[in-house]
Amino acid sequence: MSSDTHRHREIDTSKPHPARVYDWLLGGKDNYPVDEAVGELLPPEAHAAARQNREFMHRAAAWVASQGIDQFLDIGTGIPTEPNLHQIVQRTVPSAKVVYADNDPIVLAHAEALLVSNPAGSTDYIEADVRRPAEILEHARNVLDFDRPVALSLIALLHFLPDEQDPYGIVRELLEPLPSGSFLVLSHAASDRFEELAAQVTAEYAKGGIRLGFRTGPEVTAFFDGLDLVDPGVVTAPEWVKPGPAPAEPEASGIYAGVARVR
Repeated sequence: MSSDTHRHREIDTSKPHPARVYDWLLGGKDNYPVDEAVGELLPPEAHAAARQNREFMHRAAAWVASQGIDQFLDIGTGIPTEPNLHQIVQRTVPSAKVVYADNDPIVLAHAEALLVSNPAGSTDYIEADVRRPAEILEHARNVLDFDRPVALSLIALLHFLPDEQDPYGIVRELLEPLPSGSFLVLSHAASDRFEELAAQVTAEYAKGGIRLGFRTGPEVTAFFDGLDLVDPGVVTAPEWVKPGPAPAEPEASGIYAGVARVR
């Protein structure tokens, strides 16, 4: 990790940040009182949602790696919580290359944990905002070969982009340079699963200055337009299980998840 590659900013402990609130929900220690204050106001289901997101990432990343994909671009990485994505995929493909991106400088402060790669593979990290996709893609090209398939991972990220920030356009821009056979791995908070709960979570985050854009099932599915959805399609996070069928009675969830292949 070189100083000329990454931009450094001071950590603002006066305002909550989604990555640190998520860390608190997962029981992590890399957060501040302002983040805990938001987390404390959230309903218990928020803890389950954070865990379900994490477990979906583990399953989906492992499955994509089992398809022979050895390049990953993970945006909205969050504070390292083992096992990280590169640890998951390098179990299957030791030579896998992973580029992480997040816009919270506290993630950069802990990036060493993200950069301890299997010797056969490599990892890199950029402090960057998904709302500047061209910057992320430019950096990723230094590590990843865009002439070969890449898995783009957007876990629990896009619901932090309200519609006026053009999340669909951002996803299209990130996918545009990826060749056929690449994958999109995505999870997103639902507005239509538990509507009162979604409204409560949105209101509590707003008190901390964090705007949310939860979406309906069809709206989440629209992020996969033009791609080939992998079975079982867009389902709740606990229902996305491969190989084999989902549990007969999956855990209740307000998180949609899906994986799709670039044509």
